[in-house]
Amino acid sequence: MAVSAPLLAPELLYLFNNGHLFHAYRTFGAHKHEYDGAAGVRFVVWAPKAREVRVAGDFNGWNGQGHRLHLVGSTGVWAGFVSGIGEGTAYKYEIIDSSGRRQLKSDPFAYRSELRPHTASIVADLNRHVWKDQAWMEHKRKNPPYTRPILMYEVHLGAWKMEEREVFRTYRQLADELLDYVVKMGYTHIEVLPLNEHPLDASWGYQATGYYSATSRYGPPEGLQELVDRCHQRGIGVILDWVPGHFCKDDHGLRQFDGGPLYEHSDPRVAEKPLWGTLAFDFAKAEVQSFLISNAVFWLDVFHIDGLRVDAVASMIDLNFDKPPEMHTLNRHGGTEHLEALDFLRKLNETVFRYHPDTLMIAEDSSAWPAVTSPTYLGGLGFNYKWNMGWMNDMLRYMETDPNDRPAKHHLITFSLLYAFSENYVLPLSHDEVVHGKRSLLNKMPGTYEEKFANLRLFYGYWMTHPGKKLLFMGGEFGQYDEWKDAEGLDWLLLDYPLHAGMQRYSRDLNALYLEEKALWERDHGYEGFQWIDADNAGQSVLAFIRRGFDARNHLIVVCNFSRQAHPSFRIGVPAGTTYRIIMNSDVASYGGSGTRMPRRIRATRKASHGQPFSIELPLPSLSFLLLEPDRIAAE
Repeated sequence: MAVSAPLLAPELLYLFNNGHLFHAYRTFGAHKHEYDGAAGVRFVVWAPKAREVRVAGDFNGWNGQGHRLHLVGSTGVWAGFVSGIGEGTAYKYEIIDSSGRRQLKSDPFAYRSELRPHTASIVADLNRHVWKDQAWMEHKRKNPPYTRPILMYEVHLGAWKMEEREVFRTYRQLADELLDYVVKMGYTHIEVLPLNEHPLDASWGYQATGYYSATSRYGPPEGLQELVDRCHQRGIGVILDWVPGHFCKDDHGLRQFDGGPLYEHSDPRVAEKPLWGTLAFDFAKAEVQSFLISNAVFWLDVFHIDGLRVDAVASMIDLNFDKPPEMHTLNRHGGTEHLEALDFLRKLNETVFRYHPDTLMIAEDSSAWPAVTSPTYLGGLGFNYKWNMGWMNDMLRYMETDPNDRPAKHHLITFSLLYAFSENYVLPLSHDEVVHGKRSLLNKMPGTYEEKFANLRLFYGYWMTHPGKKLLFMGGEFGQYDEWKDAEGLDWLLLDYPLHAGMQRYSRDLNALYLEEKALWERDHGYEGFQWIDADNAGQSVLAFIRRGFDARNHLIVVCNFSRQAHPSFRIGVPAGTTYRIIMNSDVASYGGSGTRMPRRIRATRKASHGQPFSIELPLPSLSFLLLEPDRIAAE
């Protein structure tokens, strides 16, 4: 074995040093290579303040003395070629810092990592999978998401099902069982909690060490490629939670990579994330921009991921987010906005859409920053979707309120329509709302055991018909009663109980109805698709509104009764003098409801009500959701 200095194209290093090498993973890291007629591995790493960089691994007894890398000019990049090794080799970079201190670091660009608690990087080739998802990729290019249904099932792959504690299903096993379930339930996408390598299970992947390594908990990275491919072949998109805001402090990771702050900011007030015990990336460094933006492109290129849900945007764009006063800083204009982070996000989105224009770029943002989903050329951040955290917080506060006290909080369910079309929104019922003592969605609901289910069915009906794309965390579809436990599987045994089985049946039917009814998603992002019938009935806690698609005559009527009071006959204004039929009723017995007898058809009469020229009368069960459609409306 020998170490040599293979040529690196100077233009690639120039782009990397200037923040514009957007496929850096092809150059940096460990790649099988031939040099001077010998087969081996080329290593390339950025460590500008290091005195020396070596490669240590299982091939040299973890002593890199004989395998030194070479500094490539003044770029801060070290490179070298080691002959006689190949795929499967475990290695780290042996960094000698300016003071002579030695540390072993995992490769920031490694394609594969050892299973925790081991921390070495592994030489891997990700080019062997033969993709069979061409039809999906073409369909995606031809069908923009804005006028399509999006119904995401958020999943932690390890905790969806477990044989026993910490015995995880593999990517390939999930490609069968999880995918069958998602297709059966009618979801359009799986959104997966972060899959980058991470040392602590309980971080759920949000505190990473290996940004280019699909976690080894579920098998080799080729298994993830197969999972995504199989999803696509069955018409299911895959969205990945992605964390460019911060990284964990484990010694083998990015922290002080070459002996001092490198990936993190040099000012600890800016770098430290005390809420999470992590470090923020230094978005001003061009090389960090190349590293992170290349990582986003990597997941889209190499794993055919359909979208990235960008985590914790609010913490990125606010210099003082959740920091004590002694850590507060100001930007160059005297404000608290993190200007470099804002510039990074704009650059990220511009780059992603340049290479993959059909990508879903979703901001998990709890701030009031404007124009998050507007194009950068109009002054926006350039995402195409944003989580509607305001809607989520208001609705959970409202639903947790006892029905007898809801009239005083009626504004919580109507306020969202004042801003529903200011951004392209996703309505998230995510993992964050069912952990850390917050209780499951079902257990948040007030009242008796049966009322909890009735409330949740009602809530899901309102959620599904409110403008915006949808996301539900696993277990919510069958009424997981305990809050999420990341070290255990979901409580699937609950499906032996009628109310939970009924909840799952309701969720499946509601999902199918959502996909079928264009009025629920064709005009998600404009007022043309929504009209209040009655927003102001706080006293009875009843809401009614209209959803419309591109053909406005084919509308849907939504009626929600958030009170315990049932009404044998309730009048609702409607826009058309035709017959309406109930196409979804959360109170039917098979879903766990009371089974109130309902008419099959309801004829509208020419009696004006709620500002509409016609009206209908129908029974309105307590804590119920009803969805009606007209039988036929004559062309005007």
